[in-house]
Amino acid sequence: MEKGKVIILVAPSGSGKTTLARRLFKDFDTIKFSVSATTRPPRTYEEDGKHYYFLSDADFDQKVGSKEFLEWEEFYGGKKYGTLRSEVDKKLNSGYFVLLDIEVKGAVNVKEIYGDESLALFIQPPSIDVLKQRLIDRGTEDDETLALRLQRAEKELTYADRFDQVIINDDLDSAYEEVKEAVIKFMNQN
Repeated sequence: MEKGKVIILVAPSGSGKTTLARRLFKDFDTIKFSVSATTRPPRTYEEDGKHYYFLSDADFDQKVGSKEFLEWEEFYGGKKYGTLRSEVDKKLNSGYFVLLDIEVKGAVNVKEIYGDESLALFIQPPSIDVLKQRLIDRGTEDDETLALRLQRAEKELTYADRFDQVIINDDLDSAYEEVKEAVIKFMNQN
């Protein structure tokens, strides 16, 4: 069995990367999601091992110390998120393309680790104003968190040129066609 490759979707929060990822899963049975680990508590509908691996701060820090993460980061309110190397390698060794829906700094690290065996797509909002409205429409942010996300987004946008391709998500269907085309080309490379 041929070893799989890594597909990385990167975007500021609210840019549509999760929606684009879900569409890829529907269209490609060879793409599997990498379940991230987090220290935040599960939401009512979330299951451990399916949506995230929910870890205590101590367990997370132990895994950081043991270098078990490909990437990890601390976010708003001190919550930590990371990609477990074992989760990715297990799927790669089974011949799957592993999709990572991660933040900018982590994506840069993962791209460095996997090099040409990875495709990193940066999903960019058409503007900060559009991003702000999308976050407001989502209804999941208070004013403080919204301001933090927008500040972070402006910084993340400066990283766009470090990725294999930038796709502007002005129209979801058009953006998805660009993502799908890039993924098909990557999957067919030897």
